[in-house]
Amino acid sequence: MIDISRIRTIYFDLDHTLWDFEKNSALTFQKIFEEAQTPVPINQFLEHYIPINHQYWKLYRENKITQEELRLLRLEKTFQKLEMVFSQNELMHLSTQYIKYLSTFTHLFDGTIELLSHLKTNFDLHLITNGFDEVQHFKVRNSGLDSFFGQVFTAEKVGYKKPHPKIFEIALQNTVTAPDAALMIGDSLEADILGAQALGMQAIHFNSHHEPHHQHCPIVQSLDEIKAMF
Repeated sequence: MIDISRIRTIYFDLDHTLWDFEKNSALTFQKIFEEAQTPVPINQFLEHYIPINHQYWKLYRENKITQEELRLLRLEKTFQKLEMVFSQNELMHLSTQYIKYLSTFTHLFDGTIELLSHLKTNFDLHLITNGFDEVQHFKVRNSGLDSFFGQVFTAEKVGYKKPHPKIFEIALQNTVTAPDAALMIGDSLEADILGAQALGMQAIHFNSHHEPHHQHCPIVQSLDEIKAMF
């Protein structure tokens, strides 16, 4: 259970937690494939791309691949599954267009605004995200979330990716928050929950992409469940 009486500051993850990454990503790919007049079957593409993207983000979190490799390899491996061949220049162009348009789509998970409005009256709210700095700031602003958050801590700017303790330490230091007064809410058991708990923070797992059940912290399937806790 969460000890609400101790909490002063709440940190949120962004993608897959508040900002509906899968929906916005799908709309982005649909747009860039249409613009490029690329005959890619979007449903089949996404069926392969989603797990491949998760796989390569994990490698990126573990510093096993670079940002550029993440952006290119997830596309290359997906097209290989579809038995479609693209040159490195074509992949680079698609990747650039994807990053360009991704933050222009603004779908949030149901209950996002209601939850943040509810929490904002009693807690300081901030973001801790592994996403790329410029893109994440665009997402926050374009989605109308900027008024809810004091600071946005991105892995790219901080220099450490969740679950590395340093990104949480820097967030706590910059918001003048003790670990036992902090709560982390995110979608990844590895990156968000275990990373935060290692520093003594409390956590809530918004299990938006159906990770296996665990006993590390409360697990919710909707943001309304979090609102009901407070």
